Amino acid sequence: MEPNELAREAPLRDAVEAAIGRGTQTLFAEQQEDGHWVYELEADATIPAEYVLLRHYLGEPVDAALEARIATYLRRRQSAEHDGWPLYHDGGFDISATIKAYFALKMIGDDVDAPHMARARAAIHRAGGAEAGNVFTRIQLALYGAGPWDVVPTIPPELMLAPRWFPVHIEKISYWARTVVVPLLVLCALKPRARNPKGVRVDELFSGNPVKLTSQAAHVHQGWKLFFNGLDFILRHGDRLWPKFLRRKAIGLCETWVTERLNGVDGLGAIYPAMANSVMMYDVLGYPEDHPHRAIARESVERLLVLKDDEAYCQPCVSPVWDTALAAHAMLEVGSEEAVARAHKALDWLRPRQVLDVVGDWADQRPDVRPGGWAFQYNNDHYPDLDDTAVVVMAMDRAAGLRGEADRHAIARATEWVEGLQSHDGGWGAFDADNDKEYLNNLPFADHGALLDPPTADVSARCVSMLAQLGEPIDSPRMKAALAWLEKEQEAEGSWFGRWGVNYVYGTWSVLCALGRAGIDSANPMVARAVNWLKTIQNPDGGWGESCDSYALDRKGHEDFRSTASQTAWALLGLMAVGETHSPEVERGVQWLLANQAEDGLWGQEVYTGGGFPRVFYLRYHGYPRYFPVWALARYRNLTKSNADRPAWGM
Repeated sequence: MEPNELAREAPLRDAVEAAIGRGTQTLFAEQQEDGHWVYELEADATIPAEYVLLRHYLGEPVDAALEARIATYLRRRQSAEHDGWPLYHDGGFDISATIKAYFALKMIGDDVDAPHMARARAAIHRAGGAEAGNVFTRIQLALYGAGPWDVVPTIPPELMLAPRWFPVHIEKISYWARTVVVPLLVLCALKPRARNPKGVRVDELFSGNPVKLTSQAAHVHQGWKLFFNGLDFILRHGDRLWPKFLRRKAIGLCETWVTERLNGVDGLGAIYPAMANSVMMYDVLGYPEDHPHRAIARESVERLLVLKDDEAYCQPCVSPVWDTALAAHAMLEVGSEEAVARAHKALDWLRPRQVLDVVGDWADQRPDVRPGGWAFQYNNDHYPDLDDTAVVVMAMDRAAGLRGEADRHAIARATEWVEGLQSHDGGWGAFDADNDKEYLNNLPFADHGALLDPPTADVSARCVSMLAQLGEPIDSPRMKAALAWLEKEQEAEGSWFGRWGVNYVYGTWSVLCALGRAGIDSANPMVARAVNWLKTIQNPDGGWGESCDSYALDRKGHEDFRSTASQTAWALLGLMAVGETHSPEVERGVQWLLANQAEDGLWGQEVYTGGGFPRVFYLRYHGYPRYFPVWALARYRNLTKSNADRPAWGM
């Protein structure tokens, strides 16, 4: 290296080391006493609004102080640009989120003539009135007598009696849809009315326009729409003809199904909509408030609250296993004695959370596979996921050389489970194998288009990364099928769609890590196109960014957006995974991270870079701008210091 190059690189190395140190100290301070990390997981206004409505539905005593803090949060989230509520920071108007936020604020006591309420009401009318809300919004309104039941698609509880070969079956939809829909079948059959002591309704939001019953979502095929419209007509007019004993049996099956999966204080499916529906189901079935099932279901909802001095909101779920595993990777990359010790403490917390003795719903497709995965939340034994499992295994395997054989049994069981849940097409979904019956997304109550859990590039890549790190030969039948699937899924310009993170930057980072660990380098056209694409979309300031707008139905591809800390880190980790550490683009990305770190070691990021359901639900992981930038900077330091071509790990 020339002397002038050395002189230029020395300040950069020092700056990188200092930034790693500041970020690492923050992560140290935020680690919980028992070794895990957990950060806020924020969605849109819908969840806190539904939480307020749930309390009034149950007729619970009003907690004025709590409601005032939630109201402050909701008002702050209202857009000054379109007067409604978006699905993500600075996002466009969403009719359903706006209806629910307005309803909650009115329930709390906001004057309908207050300026913010009047603006929201006008925005709702411009969008077609409350009639234009999605199916789940219509159900919410009907439960309060604030909207009619006859605009809700018929979903009879007798669905639970259908044989497994029947085209519409509970086992054929995704875990999240399953846990939401089963208690909802009871509610839609019995059509309860909220206690709602204040008697608040939102008649003023309706425009009087006729409501089209079947889904008008853009993803719905016209042929399927006609078919399901006819089926709904038959079910609706035959609803009273179901034998009463069959209706009782079906409702009993729903009740049993929910109770078996109640999941203690972590709640049904460990996700808010399912948890709230389970509470309302027990309520309509006559369970008293102090009944253990109803009481614990109700408590699970309370545990999702985030309480601050002047604001409060309800999370859709919590992410401790995900946060802990990713933060452990960052600590292992930092590599200092204390950082490694912190990672080991995190892994000690993770190990006993492996699901080894509960056969979850995934076994409907893979009955001969033993359990062995990790869930996303503190507990969710019926629903471990492939993404968390692969990330935990890679961290355990990386640390195994320092920990002896402590984690080898856990790694072996997890590997067996991951291998067993590979779908027939070679990819992996998040929770189930072969959950890909696309026609089901045309059902009238699937207007969100997120009823399924098919294989995705990001989850499949994580599983490939894990297997490659554990030594799976690239030419094994399993790996050949997975790599062929990833090649097929690559977009024309070189990126991959990111299902669980925003979006093409996330997907491309995930796949490049997998390809790099599998030993596929930039000589491969698949890698070369992806690397070129990442370099092409780098922002002029050196960072990377992408808006949730990139999830548009037509999949136009990456949407230019201001640089964010997490997306910049993903791009850097992806490029470094395939030998681009010394490229100018990587150095510019590193410089962006250095320039945008605050004195407290954090990177500010209000932008949503997590995916819930594309086009309808997004997530702001508060941990992402904490551990990902530290991880990327530490990897850059390690690779440049060792002059290595690429990392030895799958992430």
